[in-house]
Amino acid sequence: MNPIVVIAAVPQEVELLEKALEHSVKVQVGGYVYHEGTIGDARVVVCAGGVGKINAAAATAVMIERWQPRLVINTGSAGAYLGSGLSIGDLVVATEEVLADDGVVVGEGWRDLRYMNLPIVKGRGVSCYNVLPLSPQASEKALQLADNYAVSIKCGRSATVSTCSGTRQYADELSKRWNALIENMEGAAVAQVCLRSGVECLEIRGISNMVEERDLKAWDIPGAVEAAQRFVLKYIEQMEQPDISGSSK
Repeated sequence: MNPIVVIAAVPQEVELLEKALEHSVKVQVGGYVYHEGTIGDARVVVCAGGVGKINAAAATAVMIERWQPRLVINTGSAGAYLGSGLSIGDLVVATEEVLADDGVVVGEGWRDLRYMNLPIVKGRGVSCYNVLPLSPQASEKALQLADNYAVSIKCGRSATVSTCSGTRQYADELSKRWNALIENMEGAAVAQVCLRSGVECLEIRGISNMVEERDLKAWDIPGAVEAAQRFVLKYIEQMEQPDISGSSK
């Protein structure tokens, strides 16, 4: 059976998953180092592709070309917008990804890709501008799993940026513009490549910080990425079952 590919930005975001791999082999291809092995009955490939949309898109394309996966899981940390109802350490399943700052600035202000008539994905029965869907089936399984294990998790839209929000004012602008819960730097790129390739994509992120005035001392990246990885590990272990909701607690 085709494998599951897990993609994150930095090694810290996949360290626990790499340690969980049985029969692990380290491989380098297309400029990317990844680990392949098994988790339970599932073949799994884990790759830290680098920070930002370009690295994420390139790594995802290489992994899809090499492995033809049945599912890509994008994981890592994210900042939560104020008003999202999220706290540091919480988990989020992204239902849609948004290219939050791709567009044009005109006299009336910022405008999106639809204003420019530039779809980012066109074909396979879809036409997407700034908003990209993720797999509803995979997301629903994740929510069932969270309910089964009494894990606090929230689902909603995630905003992918090239320029991170370092002030509450800019964060409020983006969150209101897109009705987004969280902010990250890679998710939309992974979703876009998967959509073009016809591969299911699931995104699970742990909240490392609130998106307000930038203060790294208030962040908890280790806790966020550990929580996200532990949930991804449960998801992979359980996904061979036809109905996650029927698994034992």
